Parts: sequence; C-alpha cells; structure tokens
Amino acid sequence: MNTTVNNKPSLLRRLAPLIIFAAIAALFMYMLNRMNQGEYNPRSVPTEFIGKPAPVFSLPNLLDMESKVNSSDLLGKVWLLNVWGSWCVECWREHEFLLELSRYRGVTIVGINWRDEVADAMNMLQRSGNPFTHIAYDPQSEAVIEWGVYGAPETFLIDENGIVREKHAGAMNEQVWQAKFASYFR
Repeated sequence: MNTTVNNKPSLLRRLAPLIIFAAIAALFMYMLNRMNQGEYNPRSVPTEFIGKPAPVFSLPNLLDMESKVNSSDLLGKVWLLNVWGSWCVECWREHEFLLELSRYRGVTIVGINWRDEVADAMNMLQRSGNPFTHIAYDPQSEAVIEWGVYGAPETFLIDENGIVREKHAGAMNEQVWQAKFASYFR
C-alpha cells in the first residue's frame, strides 16, 4: 500500500512571507511620504507648556559672553524660541527659512545654542547668516531642560504675555510656519 503524504506547502503558506513583506513595505512608504510632506513627525511629542507661562532663562550671550540673554526682556513681544546647534543636520536645513522669517517677515527669533562649541556655532553663523535677534548659549542644557527639549531643532512660539502658544519639533519650513505659527504674526 502506497501512503505518500503530500508535503508540499499550500499556496497561501508559501505566499505569506511575501504578503507580510508587501504590507510592511506599503506602511513604511505611506509613513515616509507623510513625513516628507510634513504631515507626520515621529518626534512630535506634546508639550505641557502650551497655554502656560514660558520658562524663564538667563544665559550667556553667544556673541558677547560678558552679557546675558534674558527671556524676561521679551515680554510685550510675540517671538520664537529656536533651539539649535551646529552639530544638528536639521538645524542647517531650517536655517535659510529662519533667515527669511527674520529678515523679510520681521519675526523676532531668539536662539538657544545647545550643547555646542562656541567656535562651531560662530562658524555656522558666519557661513550661513544670523537669523537671531539674540542668541543664548546653553552648553550644559541648563535652560533647555526647563523647556522640555529633547532634540534639536525645536521651536516655540511665545506670545506678548510670555505664554507658550505653539511648539514644533523638527526643522521649520513654510508648511510648518503656515500651519502653526503664521497666524500669530498677522
């Protein structure tokens, strides 16, 4: 009696790895496309500061270490706080847009240069221009910890009463500007 068993796997069982791979690849491409369009930021973590007073800081001025940059000096103005470093690729990417905001749209931008060497930060500003009204120097994360910053660049919008109104983690661009910040400067 011949009792051979068919050990050939079913078609579905053979195609299962391919189907799973195709589904993961489609999901990856979808999320990558959303990230490229600025619709999704995997680093975007809500901040507890929206609607609350901005943390106060007083740090050395990157351009004149004998003086201080004090956030309290900006009360009465709507301004952006941009945390950046010369070591940060996304900071280089957003730099030209920050220049446009400050030079052509009149936006007050205060920078906090974070965990950087003075010479490297100055080199970046000399090569690419300076979009900042003031630049605080925070090599030891004294202020950025109070702001809940976990990566650069991060940008906060502070209103004339010193209240944080918006936050963006990642590079600033026109799309982000229009979606989150522009209405405060009209």
